[in-house]
Amino acid sequence: MRLVNMKTKIFNRKQLKQAGELIKKGELIAFPTETVYGLGANALNPKAVKKIFVVKGRPSNNPLIIHVCNLKQVEEIAYLNPLAKKLIKKFWPGPLTIILKKKKIVPKEVTAGLRTVAIRMPDNKTALALIKYSNCPIAAPSANISGKPSGTCFEHVYEDFGGKIAGIIKSRQCKIGIESTVLDLTQKIPEILRPGKIIKKQIEKIIGRVRESKGHVSKPKSPGMAYKHYSPNAKVIIVKNKSQIKEVFKKYSGKKIKLLIYKNAINMAHNLFKDFRDADKKGFDIIIVKSIQEKSLGNAIMNRLRKGGKIYQS
Repeated sequence: MRLVNMKTKIFNRKQLKQAGELIKKGELIAFPTETVYGLGANALNPKAVKKIFVVKGRPSNNPLIIHVCNLKQVEEIAYLNPLAKKLIKKFWPGPLTIILKKKKIVPKEVTAGLRTVAIRMPDNKTALALIKYSNCPIAAPSANISGKPSGTCFEHVYEDFGGKIAGIIKSRQCKIGIESTVLDLTQKIPEILRPGKIIKKQIEKIIGRVRESKGHVSKPKSPGMAYKHYSPNAKVIIVKNKSQIKEVFKKYSGKKIKLLIYKNAINMAHNLFKDFRDADKKGFDIIIVKSIQEKSLGNAIMNRLRKGGKIYQS
């Protein structure tokens, strides 16, 4: 399957019905959510889902997240349990993905052959309207070439997929800037497979004890668990203080270096992937990023940084 030299239509929010018609026909549409842009296809159409893997260069054993706009769609594709119902009531629509036992209607292409499926309801009116007009749940990983920083604004998504997919919905930069929290509810003790804005403490207030994944696995149940992720072309070096910043500048004195320091976790999450992409566009060789305290949203940010760069050792 080869997808190149397509005419990529740019949609605004008043043209979502047209975009939904293309999803129905098995085409790919990139759309904004509150976390990052998604690269969407009809989740119940295996041929359409395969196109996602082709244009992203994504390994076929890396499952996708299905995006829904109502509970009816969830019940169509998965078996709800009491914990899921509590979390949905509290956090949906929002940046929480839950993993449940799937129903037969979900193609193996979406789940990488697993018996589980990852589902979320985005907190974005454009995304929800697109799902509604498509009249089907939408399978959508982040809109970026596999392994690269996730797309958080229209311009970056167009750079990656212009001429390769049927359409892109033009919108403002995504509000949060990093992907959703992923929680596996199919285990005896629910497990956070990927940290995000919704943190362990918030989840435990609703359903009790939750554990956190130790990281890389050979057979992922969720995006973001295997393979190198979130990496710009430039080498990313993570530092903890001014002294290390000076050391890195000295060590790479002949290189073009970009220094990224953020005032807080919200600002960092919102801008990190955008700044990575902008640095690549301007030809930087090295990106130095000052680390952030690993609590709350900072935990999710550092998770992404470690997958895309290396901690500096003095």
